[in-house]
Amino acid sequence: MGVEIERKFLVPDGETVPDGREFAVRQGYLVLGPEGAEARVREQDGACSLTVKRGTGLVRGEWETPLSADQFADLWPATEHARVDKTRRIVPLGPDEAVVDTYHGRLAGLRTAEVEFTDPGRAAAFTPPPWFGPEVTDRPEFKNQRLATADAPPLP
Repeated sequence: MGVEIERKFLVPDGETVPDGREFAVRQGYLVLGPEGAEARVREQDGACSLTVKRGTGLVRGEWETPLSADQFADLWPATEHARVDKTRRIVPLGPDEAVVDTYHGRLAGLRTAEVEFTDPGRAAAFTPPPWFGPEVTDRPEFKNQRLATADAPPLP
């Protein structure tokens, strides 16, 4: 089993995000289960994948496998009512990196920053940079699977 150890923050309006590599992301959910279970397909930066996650909070189970463009195209229609469209920027943060997502469409105006860690101790010791806003790691309404079916961005 893979493990994802991740903290998530809002990026407030007006904050300037440092430069980084950017690309479009299309992400759709095939399964949205209880207690954080999900199965999703994603197309980003020329690569497609199928990911299954289980659990909530800081540490979650995660399994990911590559998909061909044809496999992605076959599965994409099944996600019709559970999708997010965003621009992703990878920002170096010393030994870590922030994944900054700017959402589009019905979620326009929402920006989040996620940082993944190799262990919970490193996650706990992380000091967010000044351009990060409030932490939302434990707020279910800010999970991508919930955003995929939301009518509008959640309130901070």
